Amino acid sequence: MASLFTPFSKAPNQLRLLVSGAALFALTLAAPAAQAQTWMVSTTPYIKLGILDKYNSLGGFTATFFVTSEKSGQEFMLTKQVAKGQNGVDVLFPTEPSDPEYFKNAQGLAAQPTPGRYLWECRVNGKKAVSGHFMFPETGNDITVTGQAQR
Repeated sequence: MASLFTPFSKAPNQLRLLVSGAALFALTLAAPAAQAQTWMVSTTPYIKLGILDKYNSLGGFTATFFVTSEKSGQEFMLTKQVAKGQNGVDVLFPTEPSDPEYFKNAQGLAAQPTPGRYLWECRVNGKKAVSGHFMFPETGNDITVTGQAQR
């Protein structure tokens, strides 16, 4: 019996290769692309200011902090109530605007972490108690991306 030659006589092997190749191609498309690890970063400096009634002679008091930028002349204020039994309070400048009590200017705008020299003062029950100055630092971030070929 003679066998007839047709172009599909080897179809099972060719079909198997074709299906395997198509499956491999489909898996390649479905696989997530390899990505390098990337970090998100933030650096926010704060200045801690505080006042302390060393001998707790006042009982409770009102402490109002004033911070003035020498560069812009803009003044920011924050008032804290110190309860009887507590002898002091610390505050951070600038305070997050999401905090219900934050350093703000006369228009109610929150202080920003702007580098430069600042003057500060704390008034207790309306009278100047302490003052000083500070340099607000400039910050920056460097990011290292891992998993990428180095050039």
